[in-house]
Amino acid sequence: MAVGGRPEADHATRPASHPVRRKRLVRRQADHAQLTRRSVQVAFLLLNVWIGARFYFFVRYFETAGQSVYVPRPPGVEGWLPIAALMNLKYFLLTGRIADVHPAGLFLLLAFAAISFVFRKAFCSWLCPIGTVSEWLWQGGREIFGRNFALPRWLDVPLRGPKYLLLGLFLYAVTRMAAPDIRAFLDAPYGLIADVKMLDFFRALTSTAAMVIAVLVVSSVLVKNVWCRYLCPYGALMGLVALFSPARIRRNQDACIDCGKCAKACPSLLPVDRRITIRSAECTSCLECVSICPARGALDLVGPRRRAMPGWAVAAGIAILFFGLVGYARVSGHWQTTLPAHTYFELIPNAARYGHPGY
Repeated sequence: MAVGGRPEADHATRPASHPVRRKRLVRRQADHAQLTRRSVQVAFLLLNVWIGARFYFFVRYFETAGQSVYVPRPPGVEGWLPIAALMNLKYFLLTGRIADVHPAGLFLLLAFAAISFVFRKAFCSWLCPIGTVSEWLWQGGREIFGRNFALPRWLDVPLRGPKYLLLGLFLYAVTRMAAPDIRAFLDAPYGLIADVKMLDFFRALTSTAAMVIAVLVVSSVLVKNVWCRYLCPYGALMGLVALFSPARIRRNQDACIDCGKCAKACPSLLPVDRRITIRSAECTSCLECVSICPARGALDLVGPRRRAMPGWAVAAGIAILFFGLVGYARVSGHWQTTLPAHTYFELIPNAARYGHPGY
């Protein structure tokens, strides 16, 4: 551990009488990890756009009393209902049964948590559409201004707290609920059409909400990953899961040439060049540090046996976990929220009348 702000013992400077010998650079082979990751990001973003469009037309069919084109409801929209997913998880742990309202959200939560456990919060930098857009924003800001801005440490560290506070409030609310309470919430009109209420929030955006989003967008152009770093409770949850991950970024001191490029490239502003391993909950396994490292064997994402995991292996593992859990949900009959059409005809046109059961 660092003592008095000094580097760890393995980074101690040598006496002046023993000058540091310049290390010989053995160049790393061409790295395609970022091309692979960005391809996965774009594919998942397009998937979410497709889900959103289908859900919009599904809702419009019932809002127009069946006069518009009918599109089946896409269960994937439940991935945007993390609190309902947490309720379903609690309900399953208490009863051993999977609720038939928003079950897809449960399996998506489990898939994202599994990905974050195996690959260290990779959900945030490989799959999350908000994370993808946030990354594009700060990259655009760097192109415009020639750099991104970093908050001073005395401000940056405490500002990371709100996302954990929000997560704690959500977890506290869910853990206090007994199984009958969860069932009652999910079966209430608000619970049944929680996805529609979410859509209506964006369709009838208030001036206050629009202003908050605008501030987040502008700040994300200037500072890397403002929403993800400081405010996202979902990312906070994935980060806590990632703390138990056997995977981590590991630096080989013998191969490292101390160029510092890895730390400059890290979107999470982690001191990769000054650590042997990165255990932080902020690490998203984006592999930016690995891709920019010029020295062969100096920096890798490694598993429990310290075997390097290249970008294609991370992408393959993410695909296996994601499609495996989604496939199981579909095959086992726990993917669709099965409500009769007459229920949707009754609830969706009157969605504005239904408030949160707790209020």
